[in-house]
Amino acid sequence: MASLKPAFTYTGIEILGNIPWGGHLCVFYETKLDFFDIMVPYLSAGLENKEFCLWILPPPVSQQEALEALKRGVPELDRHLSNGDIELVSEDHWFREGANMIELPTMVERFDKKLRAAISRGYVGLRANGSGAAPKKINKLSELEKEVDDLIADEKMIFLCSFPLEDSSASAVLDAARTHQVTAALRNGSWEVIETQGAGAANLSDQLIDKANRSATLTPREHAVLAQIAAGFSSKDAAQRLGISPRTVEFHRANILQKLQAKNTADLMRIVHGNIPPN
Repeated sequence: MASLKPAFTYTGIEILGNIPWGGHLCVFYETKLDFFDIMVPYLSAGLENKEFCLWILPPPVSQQEALEALKRGVPELDRHLSNGDIELVSEDHWFREGANMIELPTMVERFDKKLRAAISRGYVGLRANGSGAAPKKINKLSELEKEVDDLIADEKMIFLCSFPLEDSSASAVLDAARTHQVTAALRNGSWEVIETQGAGAANLSDQLIDKANRSATLTPREHAVLAQIAAGFSSKDAAQRLGISPRTVEFHRANILQKLQAKNTADLMRIVHGNIPPN
């Protein structure tokens, strides 16, 4: 399948902003209130953009709690529920058939079918969230993450993984930062971006951004990717230097092009080095 031209959707989460379709994001949260503070604007933005929203609820969160949170923050929620614009499903229901965990291919097939159904019904795309606690218990989470990543790569779908910090080891947080295009944490109402980047990359990109004299705000990860691009590294080489995947580099490259209003990489380099003014 041919890759889609860069197209963006608003996450509803200020620190994440607009992201390209095919985005696979990860957030950690400290409290249940933090969790709802992430999910309500995320889903509200999807509904406003006429995307079908799928919320796979983690075990501690009941459907009633989720609905009450949505009612407090989503305009015209009753209309969206009546129209079937959003689906709330428990994690056990999504990942199990009866008492048994479904196989990995079936998990992926369920996401694919939901996406196809959303597109056929006229939605712009599919916006989903899940925690993966059920597949994590049988050591299938990393495999599922990769399969979902491959599934949504060229599709009008974004997926936000969410995990409680209290159940996440330091290595799990670092793994998430490496395997997702953007990873952040909300701790008692305060956001933090979680980064894994090469030494000196942020300082170099800061200098480049100063030269570019742009008002757009880049994340620390985007700064690091920009530094690698400006140094002439390919996506593969940049990925190795930053400890991320080539696809993640391309994801951030698309974000950088949008934020700096560059038409392509060559145009980006001219803007960065101050040879031409922004359009």
